[in-house]
Amino acid sequence: MRLVPRWALLSSGCAPVVLIAGWAIAAQLEGPAYDPARQTISALASYGAAGFWVMTAALAALGLCHLFTALGLRAAALPGRVALGAGGVAAFVVAMIPPPSSGGSLRHGAVAAVGFTLLAVWPVLAADRRGAGPWALRVVPSVTATVLMLLSAAWFVLEMQQDGPAGVAERLVTAIQSVWPFVVVASCLRHRYTDGFRAERNRM
Repeated sequence: MRLVPRWALLSSGCAPVVLIAGWAIAAQLEGPAYDPARQTISALASYGAAGFWVMTAALAALGLCHLFTALGLRAAALPGRVALGAGGVAAFVVAMIPPPSSGGSLRHGAVAAVGFTLLAVWPVLAADRRGAGPWALRVVPSVTATVLMLLSAAWFVLEMQQDGPAGVAERLVTAIQSVWPFVVVASCLRHRYTDGFRAERNRM
């Protein structure tokens, strides 16, 4: 049996595509009034924004991608799969409760924070501590991914408080979080191929 089904490569690969395409298209629709370096992705999905439906659809699609990937990622430890799937649900909920056009939204911010946290910790929760699994599910790469996500998230929070380039920081952490599931799935598929090649070579 495959470590992961091949359709998981599609769901995980679509995650960064829909996210980045969503914020790029929505920003273009907003025009020069929107500053992607300082303004957040949530501003693109706020009520009244020109790219409201584009960004909302992108966030919803991102959530579904993570949810399907979690279902297919059988090689990962169950706590990590649950965290990834829950992070996907959080992204979907964020899309359903956009912030107002001005001011903040406690509900939106709280759900977004939960989603950030779940997607940051899922790699270490999914790690194979035996050390014999696919590369991206081993302890060192998994811990490294989680630390990188947490550091970039901390940078985002800091820039939000200091009115700095929060848009850059948010795009960095969300890009990393959307790409890592694809790295894990690709690693699982390659691991199975490599094991099969070695077994075939040993029989010769």
